[in-house]
Amino acid sequence: MYMGGNMDGIGFSIALGAIRALAFIYDILTFPIYVLLQRPWQQRQHSRKIKAQPISQDAKTITYRSTMQPGPLHVTLLREKVDTMVKLMEFVTKKYPNKRCLGTREIFGEDDEQQSNGKVFKKFNMGEYRWKTYSEVNMLATNFGKGLRELGCKPGENVVIFAETRAEWMIAAHGLFRENIPLVTIYATLGDEAIAHGINETDVTTVVTSFELMPKFKKVLALTPKVKTLIYMEDQLKDLDKTGYADGIQIISLTEVLKKGKGSKYESSPPETNDPAIIMYTSGSTGVPKGVMILHKNLIATLKAFCDATDIYEQDIMIGFLPLAHVFELLVETVCLCAGVPIGYSSALTMLDSSSKIKKGTKGDASVLQPTCMTSVPLILDRISKTIQDKLGKSSDLKKLIFKFSYDYKAKWARRGYDTPIINKFVFGAIRQLMGGHIRLIISGGAPLAPETHEQINNCLCATIIQGYGLTETTSSACVQDFYDKSFGRVGGPTTICEIKITNWEEGGYRVTDKPYPRGEILVGGDNVSAGYYKLPGKTAEEFLEADGKRWFKTGDIGEVHDDGVVTIIDRKKDLVKLQAGEYVSLGKVETQLKTCPLVDNICVYGESSKQYCVALVVPNQSNLMELATKIGMGDKNFEELCDLPEMEKAVANELAEHAKRAKLQKFEIPHAVKLVAEVWSPDMGLVTAAFKLKRKDIQDRYQCDLRRMYAS
Repeated sequence: MYMGGNMDGIGFSIALGAIRALAFIYDILTFPIYVLLQRPWQQRQHSRKIKAQPISQDAKTITYRSTMQPGPLHVTLLREKVDTMVKLMEFVTKKYPNKRCLGTREIFGEDDEQQSNGKVFKKFNMGEYRWKTYSEVNMLATNFGKGLRELGCKPGENVVIFAETRAEWMIAAHGLFRENIPLVTIYATLGDEAIAHGINETDVTTVVTSFELMPKFKKVLALTPKVKTLIYMEDQLKDLDKTGYADGIQIISLTEVLKKGKGSKYESSPPETNDPAIIMYTSGSTGVPKGVMILHKNLIATLKAFCDATDIYEQDIMIGFLPLAHVFELLVETVCLCAGVPIGYSSALTMLDSSSKIKKGTKGDASVLQPTCMTSVPLILDRISKTIQDKLGKSSDLKKLIFKFSYDYKAKWARRGYDTPIINKFVFGAIRQLMGGHIRLIISGGAPLAPETHEQINNCLCATIIQGYGLTETTSSACVQDFYDKSFGRVGGPTTICEIKITNWEEGGYRVTDKPYPRGEILVGGDNVSAGYYKLPGKTAEEFLEADGKRWFKTGDIGEVHDDGVVTIIDRKKDLVKLQAGEYVSLGKVETQLKTCPLVDNICVYGESSKQYCVALVVPNQSNLMELATKIGMGDKNFEELCDLPEMEKAVANELAEHAKRAKLQKFEIPHAVKLVAEVWSPDMGLVTAAFKLKRKDIQDRYQCDLRRMYAS
């Protein structure tokens, strides 16, 4: 773990010796108590258990199945014949009618706040969370579904939800499920053409959006001639200006739709288990977004798998902020609903006390909500990790010494199955307060998480990160890490509802006969595998297949399966580049390692088969780049100027090379040249997906001149 600072000198040796002596005495005095209270042998036993076993094997493939038994909630859902999202909502409403269900923070107004540089920014004046009970949410969903029927929407006809994550998103989705109206999800961060593509391809006439995104539709409507109705989720402070929209477009608020539904005489038209629930547009890391057809049975299958994999309790509280347009967030939130756990919604603008829309001296959403559970993607966890490192870098040498000792001490005892409550409280307490002080469980998905980040967040936030692996095409379920697995960098064994098949990929040199562990392309088979791509029969036939009485999806990911049945994602077919000398470079693997360098906020590694080395586009961490600039005598330049300087590029390339060696990357995997990019890559620029995966082709097109220059030099 990067700590920074200089800890040499006789004074620090004495300080370190004193701390070690105190820790030794503390260990002797408290060891028997910790053994009795924490029962570490049970933790170690759980950690060592076999997670999956081969059920069939030949020279080219091995198929693995989970050794876990279905949990109580899984069994209950089977017994109660819950096989659609509608039956699920009825089941949880009956179980928890008066419990808090969905919460939204009240906004009283916007105030002007003067910054230290003299600029004035608008900041929210916010109150507490306002909650709707399970019964209220169920009633609102019923009314919304019937309100859509009153507006002319019919069962089987697609409706788009194009909105940021919020309580009304979930209510609208369950309203659509109730009337067997397939929900088309489109990320709120996509560009106009990608949005229009999803709307046009699904023949949508009604779009459900939000007040904030309505202005976007003034442009999008010109590209979507079939859209006739826009339903918007209201803002707490402002009324919508309805002028400037195309003629003949009906604009109606969500509240008005609920009123229409309340007085409706329509009988509900519930779906069957094999009916489509969602057409989910992937964010398209390799081209035009594809619509994945997800059936009700797919959603329920993954729900059962997630219930088996995670211990969530009624007293938990979840903070919801990742896009609900991603099936991973939708299903984790649904697991919380199944367990009677309230979900409070947030956003990047208001989550932390330091977030951009939070007034100085007032609390962010996490401090008010004090959640115990959250979902995340690796990029967000990488940023939290870098924030911790930055704060530590600005501390005194003594604080760094105490932190480093505490971190190593905790990591040592955690590997043995123990917790360290005293260190958690006094050393890591301030870091825990970033997310409200009570986070105990983080579920990470969307991309592989670097082992270093995984361990650091586990230790510093005093939480358990469960890493999962899945794709939209497998309804976000394939593998999930066991709660007691203390290893890092692995994505767990296959879930209880599917099987994993590893098959040879000869071109990349991966085979099931490899030692010490079988390696190959991952195929996922089970009820979680989707019906295919919307209106793309050729692409569906290419990537989905029926075999062994199951539906399978070819993931394109390369996995390695350990002796305990746990999978590590080691490569991706599309990320593999063969250099001139014949070496294969896994771009994704190299990026995962280099992202842990404090200088790097984001990175895209690029290689050409006609060249002997690879190069990289680096979005640098601003404060760490400025620090490096000061060291090499260029502290008088601003950030943008530094990014254009060849001397800075060379200095960053040298730092990356040193970091790559520590990460044990091969010489041919280390970028020989870098281009520093001052602009932050965001989904609305079209350079990363909503889950913050790189869109390689778009990045390559945008920076083509820079890539040529790096190779020319």
